[in-house]
Amino acid sequence: MEYGEIRLRIADILTERGISKNRICKDLDIPRPNFNRYYRNEFQRIDSLFLCKLCSYLHVGVGDLVEYVPPASEPRS
Repeated sequence: MEYGEIRLRIADILTERGISKNRICKDLDIPRPNFNRYYRNEFQRIDSLFLCKLCSYLHVGVGDLVEYVPPASEPRS
């Protein structure tokens, strides 16, 4: 059964604000390979400290950063 997925809007927000991946990684002391996985939405779990750092740095709420994408077809009951 498919339940949908969680996506982070990091790429959209950084593009809108003209912030480079190098800058945010340096400012937040986040290893670039780790950041890239989140940036490309290739993660299995989301670290809460990572979310807190991003929300604080970007002055956004979690709801602005995280979106739920429902499955193509709704699960049957």
